[in-house]
Amino acid sequence: MNKKQVTLFGSSGLIGGFLLSELLANASLEKIVVVSRRALVLSHPKLEVRLINFSSQKEVEGVVENSSVVFSCIGTTQARVKGDKDAYRKIDYDITLSIAKACKTKNVSSFLYVSSAGAKRSSAGFYLKLKGEIDDAVTALNLPSTTILRPSLLLGKRNEFRFGEKIAQLVMPLFAFLLPKKLRPIKGEKVAKAMIDLSKSSQKGTHIVENNSLI
Repeated sequence: MNKKQVTLFGSSGLIGGFLLSELLANASLEKIVVVSRRALVLSHPKLEVRLINFSSQKEVEGVVENSSVVFSCIGTTQARVKGDKDAYRKIDYDITLSIAKACKTKNVSSFLYVSSAGAKRSSAGFYLKLKGEIDDAVTALNLPSTTILRPSLLLGKRNEFRFGEKIAQLVMPLFAFLLPKKLRPIKGEKVAKAMIDLSKSSQKGTHIVENNSLI
């Protein structure tokens, strides 16, 4: 990847953590701007941490400026927002769309973000419906290059404990071979590496990468 500066949103999550490690190890990058609400413990010569108010479009635009690639692994859980669907939407939908709009305003060459397998606006379930709405809204912006990754259940050690997901991580791999590839669990590290590989592409327009392709 011959990019000099990139911006990363959501470095504290499973995929984001692996992605940050990959970016810091990339010799062709001079600066990795990590956007967060809180300071990071990690320190690195190429790392620049920017603490912003995500509800400020101007601040979001400021952190993507001069970056050729922007990665987003933004996402929350029902437990974290205590079942508040409006709060959930403000994080997953509003922030992702805000980042995409900032990429358009600041002429970012490529925007890559994590969605979900099964994302569809017409879905009956809140989560997949919301993810589908996000994907549709970002696609409608017609950015120079957008890559939407749709992984299935993520495998890997998270910084936070999620009981339901932990059980699924233990059980699902036992039956993974019975599932179609689009539904099989996938390691968070594998998704992060796929994001790096896909960011090297010069493809224009919007591209959706389903779980089976990631596997």
